[in-house]
Amino acid sequence: MQTTESLKRRIKSAGDLLSVVKTMKALAAVSIRQYQKAVESLDDYNRVVEMGLQIVLKERMSAIMQSKEASVKRMGAIIFGSDQGLCGQLNEQISVFALDYMKAAGVKKENRRILAVGARVADYVEDAGQPIDELMATPGSTAGITALVQEIIMIIEEWHFKQNVDHFMLFYNDYISGANYHPYQIQLLPVNRDWLKEIARKKWDSKTLPIYRMDGDKIFSSLIREYLFVSLYRAFAESLASENASRLASMQNAEKNIEEQLQDLHVQFHRTRQMTITEELLDIVAGFEALS
Repeated sequence: MQTTESLKRRIKSAGDLLSVVKTMKALAAVSIRQYQKAVESLDDYNRVVEMGLQIVLKERMSAIMQSKEASVKRMGAIIFGSDQGLCGQLNEQISVFALDYMKAAGVKKENRRILAVGARVADYVEDAGQPIDELMATPGSTAGITALVQEIIMIIEEWHFKQNVDHFMLFYNDYISGANYHPYQIQLLPVNRDWLKEIARKKWDSKTLPIYRMDGDKIFSSLIREYLFVSLYRAFAESLASENASRLASMQNAEKNIEEQLQDLHVQFHRTRQMTITEELLDIVAGFEALS
């Protein structure tokens, strides 16, 4: 049977752990909002890029549509996960989702190039038998996203020109609300033709159409590079928001379990204390009767 002193130590340890869990829960909630704002800030930037593409595509869309779509021979996959734990099934879900997609696309393991963002997701991918070609750490805040996006773009260019990788896919967890998210994929390159067609067919907001004097190829390449930046930045922000949403859910469950355990410990403590007092009183009465 546990003594009152041992129960006091267990109650103190559980209380300290509850404080840590509550702190992590608050930090996760704050981080979710931070990354949500980062995604929202992309809307205007993305709209400007699409408007630029809209003007360029009015003259170039027919040439783009006439070109043949290349079959997938070698695929580059960028899989976003986490470096830290305590985030539920987030890494396992996105790794399974990405590997299933590549398998369904008919791309063999030897024709895949994998860039994992986050050590945890890299472990899951390697455990499934898929080697990792590049590993990057996740940023601690929105301030570190831009530099990592530029680094990924350089890796994409190297894989494309030196290793003949013709298709690039992004796999990340898309944040919904609260503690909810779901796996999501987007074709980064070649750019989706249906999306380009939709942009080209949009009605211009004003009666005055803008013109450009630069070479159309250069403008188009520059705008596609900006599109890559927006897509990768959004993937980082959505993935980090999902990571914190999953951690928030885990901390909520942990908080509930610790509170239930504390309640049980308090009941045990009061019961043990009452039994100890009763035993001491009986000893006093028995000693008094013996002396009498």
